[in-house]
Amino acid sequence: MPGRSLSRVAGPSELDQPTISEADGVRYLHFNTEWIQGAMRMSDPAELVLEYTAQMMAWLLFLDPPREEAIGLLGLGAGSLARFCLKHTRSPVAVVEWNHKVTGACYMFFRLPGSSRLMIEHEDAGVWVADPVNAGHCPVLMVDLYDAQARGPVRDSAKFYRDCRRVLGDTGILVVNLFGDHDSFPRNIDNLGAAFNGRLAMLPEIDAGNRIVLAFSGPPIAIPAADLLARAEVVESTYGLPARRWARSLVGDAKDGVIRY
Repeated sequence: MPGRSLSRVAGPSELDQPTISEADGVRYLHFNTEWIQGAMRMSDPAELVLEYTAQMMAWLLFLDPPREEAIGLLGLGAGSLARFCLKHTRSPVAVVEWNHKVTGACYMFFRLPGSSRLMIEHEDAGVWVADPVNAGHCPVLMVDLYDAQARGPVRDSAKFYRDCRRVLGDTGILVVNLFGDHDSFPRNIDNLGAAFNGRLAMLPEIDAGNRIVLAFSGPPIAIPAADLLARAEVVESTYGLPARRWARSLVGDAKDGVIRY
């Protein structure tokens, strides 16, 4: 059976109608535009085909997957991160997706698995994170909120990011997909910095233009660069992700051999 699906909001417009394309063994999700909203390799549905989706798992450099609380996803896309987390962790996975047609497309065309660990709520992400009942619900929260034009995040205010921080609870990491070369980028960095007291880490911008930002909540982090690189080797061998590349990019933030966030 599919995962539990909660309250739905008003239906999407025709601009939010999922459309599908395929090339070289990869199936893509669109919204009636050329912009890619997600992807799945037909021969390996759990692979993170798009580089930025793999980078969104960079929180593994700092946290183990939660055992009791959920890994949170704001925006389902083609279900890539949900499939990956369900396969490679034992964590519950909580998804907030406004467009119920996207959820249907994921079950029909993108092999989103039925799992008792998967919970999908059809709600505006801004409303969901502001709901006090969700405070402390997800120590890891990955945000990928784009409309049909795939330009800037549709939720990016300082209030939104403060509400995301409350969802993390006492200690956690928010991961946000941004576009580095876009007018929305400086505003998002300012708002994230205000919400998280400047405790941000940024991975290098990839060729497609995505820039992944991590924001930290909880006690100050001080990690010797050597320890982060060693952790990256474990993450890479365990999850098949290019974690050593991520760690090397973050080591540039080290002062006196220690990375602090």
